[in-house]
Amino acid sequence: MISPSAEAASRSEDVPGRGSALRSARREASAKRGLFAILISDLALINVAFALGYVARYHWQLFRDIEFNAAFSDYWPIQVLFTLAVLAFFWLDGVYALRRTPSWLDQIWTITGSVLKAMFIVWVAIFIYGPAVYSRLLIAEAGVFLIALLGVSRAIKNAYDAHQRARGIGVSNVLIVGAGEFGRAVMRTLFARPDLGYRCIGFVDDDPRRGHTDIGRFPALGEVDTLSDLLRRYPVDDVVITLPWSAQPKILELVEICRAHNVRVHVVPSLLQINLRKLDVNDFGGIPMLSPRDAQDGIVGMDWVVKRGMDVVFGGILLLLSLPVIAIACLAIRLESPGPVIFTQLRAGKNGKPFKLYKLRSMYKDADQMRDQLMAMNEADGPIFKIKDDPRRTKVGRLLRKLSIDELPQFWNVLKGDMSIVGPRPALLSEVAQYADWHRERLRVQPGITGLWQISGRSELSFDEMCLLDVYYIENWSPSLDLKIMLRTIPYVLSGRGAY
Repeated sequence: MISPSAEAASRSEDVPGRGSALRSARREASAKRGLFAILISDLALINVAFALGYVARYHWQLFRDIEFNAAFSDYWPIQVLFTLAVLAFFWLDGVYALRRTPSWLDQIWTITGSVLKAMFIVWVAIFIYGPAVYSRLLIAEAGVFLIALLGVSRAIKNAYDAHQRARGIGVSNVLIVGAGEFGRAVMRTLFARPDLGYRCIGFVDDDPRRGHTDIGRFPALGEVDTLSDLLRRYPVDDVVITLPWSAQPKILELVEICRAHNVRVHVVPSLLQINLRKLDVNDFGGIPMLSPRDAQDGIVGMDWVVKRGMDVVFGGILLLLSLPVIAIACLAIRLESPGPVIFTQLRAGKNGKPFKLYKLRSMYKDADQMRDQLMAMNEADGPIFKIKDDPRRTKVGRLLRKLSIDELPQFWNVLKGDMSIVGPRPALLSEVAQYADWHRERLRVQPGITGLWQISGRSELSFDEMCLLDVYYIENWSPSLDLKIMLRTIPYVLSGRGAY
């Protein structure tokens, strides 16, 4: 027998948009509860920081000896003003805006600006109205403590949110309309940035081939005209429309369908379908002009100079540090099986140009000649050939692969300029020959020893997923992204996850 509540819930799901509206209402209620908790936490931390500022000024006497002694209770008007000013600027600067949480650094940048403005207001008030007993240095010390405390608070909150999203809590389901270049750009971002809290449940496209061909973990759900039916069948929270602006009548029709189902809709506008990182701003006789860069440029100009400088410095240091490990590995390889200790192979570099890649040999001699015989055991999709328990691998080779020691000689490739420390996985020439057009976008830069693919699952990823991450990396490159990938590579290598 079906309970009345279950029957009512079932009826609510049958009404177009009712299920989405309920999910949206729950999310909003949860977000408001979270905002209230953060507000209470910030209120407490502001006053804790002020108390620490008093201790630092009057008990520790940091930076400067005190001239006038004052009790903590004498500061209550200034403490109230400081608290209200900080909260007011937090609100005005969008610290409490109900939107997807920005990165920790972005949060701290906004918080720092708000605290500095609040400190200025309090200083002005002390200068105009306060007695000489009030210390302006106390306000500065309280501000420093507050930024530090809020930094820790936001780090804990971000870690908790990431844990919840990993369990599927607070995650919004996204359906993408259009699987062309712009649709894949959205997929790349959703895949590379799980911290955003979105999960792509699939995509639709009017091209029969694209509309029925999965891209990695993103399932193809058919044609665009089936959108209304899909919104009834699947728990969709957001629809992202990536159709070209020439399809404006169709876009307006799809927007109305989403509204009828109470689903949030986002349209990638025509101008923004050009990645803003690929635009140069020029002056044409006083008229500002936006000039798209060649899509084949990859990382160019000063970006390339900075990246190359990082490769030379870090690559040289890491090669020197790894020489003892390489020497021990070479001895172990030589003692176990005949053949050269260094394995060389032609790989595709930038723009597909072949280069000679160096690795420590992890397989028996002439292992490449056995590849055709083992093709039926291939466990990878796309043009990649991978076998988890490859019979060609030596005992020493298994350990080298597990800890990625076999790749240490590639730091010499980095110094030569054939590779970068961070970049797409170096592909075999035979693999590149099988690439689809959009797969070739990953060849716009030098391949890397590590990359987003390395810290996102390595061999556990499908080929399409690896390409999505590679293109996302190219389009969003920055020195901080390279450093982040390098640091996150260390625990992945030590754990041996996805390495075979």
